[in-house]
Amino acid sequence: MKASQSFLATLKEAPSDAEVVSHKLMVRAGLIRKLSAGIYNYLPLGLKVIRKVENIIREEMNRAGAIEILMPMIQPAELWQETGRWDKMGPELLRIKDRHDRDFLIQPTSEEVVTDLARNEIKSYKQLPVNFYQIQTKFRDERRPRFGIMRGREFSMKDAYSFDRDTEGLKKSYQIMFDAYTRIFKRMGLKFRAVTADNGAIGGSGSQEFHVIAETGEDAIVYCPSSDYAANLEAAQSLPLLTSRADAGNEMQKVATPDKTNCADVASFLNLPLENTVKSLLFAVDQAKGPAKLFMLLVRGDHDLNEVKATKVPGMTESRFATEAEIREACNAPAGYLGPVGVSDVVTVVADRTVVNMSDFICGANDAGYHLTGVNWGRDLPEPLVMDIRNAVIGDPSPDGKGVVDICRGIEVGHVFQLGTRYSESMGCTYLDQQGKSQPMVMGCYGIGVTRLLGAAIEQGYDERGIIWPISMAPFEVVICPMNYDRSELVKRVADQLHDDLVSAGIDVILDDRGERPGAMFADWELIGAPFRVVIGDRGLADSQVEFKGRCDAESQNIPLALIKEKVITAIQEAKSLIA
Repeated sequence: MKASQSFLATLKEAPSDAEVVSHKLMVRAGLIRKLSAGIYNYLPLGLKVIRKVENIIREEMNRAGAIEILMPMIQPAELWQETGRWDKMGPELLRIKDRHDRDFLIQPTSEEVVTDLARNEIKSYKQLPVNFYQIQTKFRDERRPRFGIMRGREFSMKDAYSFDRDTEGLKKSYQIMFDAYTRIFKRMGLKFRAVTADNGAIGGSGSQEFHVIAETGEDAIVYCPSSDYAANLEAAQSLPLLTSRADAGNEMQKVATPDKTNCADVASFLNLPLENTVKSLLFAVDQAKGPAKLFMLLVRGDHDLNEVKATKVPGMTESRFATEAEIREACNAPAGYLGPVGVSDVVTVVADRTVVNMSDFICGANDAGYHLTGVNWGRDLPEPLVMDIRNAVIGDPSPDGKGVVDICRGIEVGHVFQLGTRYSESMGCTYLDQQGKSQPMVMGCYGIGVTRLLGAAIEQGYDERGIIWPISMAPFEVVICPMNYDRSELVKRVADQLHDDLVSAGIDVILDDRGERPGAMFADWELIGAPFRVVIGDRGLADSQVEFKGRCDAESQNIPLALIKEKVITAIQEAKSLIA
């Protein structure tokens, strides 16, 4: 392709609302343009990258035995009402009405639609297993769209759905998809990790996320450097840091702690380690009738509560922080002085695994301006309900027993779920088994954020000059930059011939025939992120040489004109072999 046949729209400055590197560079490189909050036009270069991503995904999905279909963006509300998600999804679900006042939605995902398709088309065990996938536009009405396409409202996603006879079949389908995802992200040349994850609104019995490792990632990944253990912070197990409880050594005492409402200030005021303190947080669960049910959650003073884990406490699925009035009624004290000693019987006390093994600890006295020291389980207060409810921290023992954990940042680009019968049972999606008995199909769900992958790749690969694409994702593999293309017949003839030769060899090449000055031309292609560049000029051709440079090379090389075609082909092949 020649640049004059494309549409290059590079900018020197990023828009003022661009917060992260990928957003800035995608706009400056002419990949995207904002239409509305969280909604973007994809310009030719951006669309070209998307198509390369889609091709890799399609090849691996087909290789894994998945079958491509296409489901509508607009879905009837009735299907979502069958599963209860019409009411549960909240404001992210964009609801619309047609001219007949019937309720519809713009799909954020397609579990209901594909389950409806399966229940109508699959009748016998002989038709199972089957895995349908699509690459389709999705819409989620984010409250605050940000980070460009990383957290946009409209986006493209590959979603796949497997249907099996039983749980054993699901496990096989799940593993096939997990392996396919691993191949996909390797082929894209991305550094990534597969991590244990929370199921979230999709539901199911187990899931794993695929994260591109990047310092700007929104998610914290807990991993063990000496093993394969990795989990999203929301789902990472936190083992007790105390393996047993020491005997009480002190009497419980009520001490004045004026204006000390957090554990760090209390520990400093009492000249005691922060690890001796316990943080008390009061939650409420609204009931159909009567007052809300209250839960007091306890974590060590130097730890943070994991709110996702807190929803796993029996009875706390739909919890919220207690109001000031509820706190005073239950504990007779303001927040900052709460504690489990002498708390009302209507409050369920839940302690983290580490807290339950603490002795002589410090907590709020349920009296403004006071804390208790020397508090011990059994003697001063009843034994609590014990659960893992804290965030993991660097240095925690790894749950697999193979070292200690570290934490890095990641960008979620894929998620695989074992749904089980969550949707098939609620929607009557059944098949007849070998005995002629009706059974619910067992489902899996597998998503990849197609457009998000562009942002994730850029967050992982860039420098002060622009984007550094993996070779498999770059809009072009090599750019030919001729000097004085519009004024030198020799340069034009050599550049055109090299372009045609590379095209014939199957190389994705672009010839910059715009007649730009060298500095501006080089800056554009470094910004866009072309992996390789060939510079052709009269001075070099006088010695039958051209310049060749990789995007990350410090210096260019002078290559004989007769060898440049093979040099380009070899360099591209070597780059691809590194990520194969």
